[in-house]
Amino acid sequence: MTADLKDIFVIGGGINGVGIARDAIGRGYSVTLAEMNDLASATSSASTKLIHGGLRYLEYYEFRLVREALKEREVVWANAPHIVWPLRFVLPHHKDLRPAWLIRLGLFLYDHIGGRKELPATADIDMTKDEVGKPLKPLFTKGFEYSDCWVNDARFVVLAAMDARDRGANILVREKVISATYEGTSWKVVTKNQISGEETVHHARMVINASGPWVDHIIGDALGKPDDKNVRLVQGSHMIVKKMFDHKRCYIFQNKDGRIIFSIPYEEDFTLIGTTDHDFKGDLDKDKVAATEEELLYLCNAASEYFAKPVTRDDVVWSYSGVRPLYDDGASAAQEATRDYVLRQSKEECDNSIIHIFGGKITTARMLAESVLKKIEMKLGPKGKKWTKVARLPGGDFNASAFDDLLARLKSEHGYLSDRLAYRLMRLYGTKAWDLLEGITDTDGLGQCFGADLYEAEVRYLIENEWAMTAEDILFRRTKCGLHFTSDQTAALEAYLKAYWAGKA
Repeated sequence: MTADLKDIFVIGGGINGVGIARDAIGRGYSVTLAEMNDLASATSSASTKLIHGGLRYLEYYEFRLVREALKEREVVWANAPHIVWPLRFVLPHHKDLRPAWLIRLGLFLYDHIGGRKELPATADIDMTKDEVGKPLKPLFTKGFEYSDCWVNDARFVVLAAMDARDRGANILVREKVISATYEGTSWKVVTKNQISGEETVHHARMVINASGPWVDHIIGDALGKPDDKNVRLVQGSHMIVKKMFDHKRCYIFQNKDGRIIFSIPYEEDFTLIGTTDHDFKGDLDKDKVAATEEELLYLCNAASEYFAKPVTRDDVVWSYSGVRPLYDDGASAAQEATRDYVLRQSKEECDNSIIHIFGGKITTARMLAESVLKKIEMKLGPKGKKWTKVARLPGGDFNASAFDDLLARLKSEHGYLSDRLAYRLMRLYGTKAWDLLEGITDTDGLGQCFGADLYEAEVRYLIENEWAMTAEDILFRRTKCGLHFTSDQTAALEAYLKAYWAGKA
């Protein structure tokens, strides 16, 4: 099969690739994107779920990155208020680690270099009087509080892909790029469907290599340059434990090794703790990236330095791990490698018609896309203007302050929904919740319940609108219902999906 000539072919369905495809299609370029697995199936769904400036990056003098990220917090929040919301972070002062004056200086910069407008400012905390001190050891009497934002990372990617698709982009999921050849004026890109095995030939004027941890693999395997090495693969793991505290604020803990970890309320019933930083030594194509026992024990011990009740391995109900494709700047330790992004485009390499992306963060993905579009414009000629700064993602067409009113309206119009289900649907789908529930007037209309208030109607919506295919897609990327599922409930969903796809064959 051969596809028509496109302006741009994007390799990779993580936040960088999807963000570039969305920006480009919105400006009038024709776009195809290919992702070899599910959208956000690797690094982009394995983050700490934060839209943040990166307080600790100030120590490594990454001032431009921090400033850019801080400026983006309120932009992203405004454009996706259903999946992004403000959080307050509490930093207990550890007298044996960073001095209080240094922390105050860092927080002063954090408050003032990024154009903060809506988010609350930094404050000092008396931990002996504030509720945030209660779960911690009594030796922590002083603390500092600042603002950042939470994001549902995997949904952030999927919603951006939906917007790109709705604007005309061709989004191909489970379609692996196996070769890319420059033919003088355009690229011939061959993809292979991971399910059917069918190969398709695509033609495009430019290729964007946004394949994340696989960026060097694409350069080596698809482009035939195996000695071109650019990224340092750094594994970061997180664990989900039983709920550690009742309030809604988060903690950022300093560790004796110079690293920090977060402890964040998660999915109402849990606490998320992470992350680790160490060089990845496995094979991305053969080994499932998973948290090691060493990492889990590290996180348990680090959190137990602060919590009055120790965090043990038995408390861990789930864990996840991702590999960050950090640009290899020669840093001596994984935690010191730059989190900034690097774009490579050269006249010598196929006449400027391919751009490789190294590194990047979810927080700055929109601005990374704008930087890539500048290079695309120089090669293909300008089309539309910048537009994503004020463009809402699907379901996010409301002001953040209106969330509670919208939730009340959803419950009023669909009175059969439990409070928990209504809230979950609003937090996942925003105003798209009405599309999901269209024509449904009672619980029977939701269809089979697989467990944890996940009904057939939602499963079908995810399949038909959001590229979901497997139980893992649904339970851990489109939703987090998997945290509440038993093995029998997962098996029932898998059986349903098997029958569904058999009926489509």
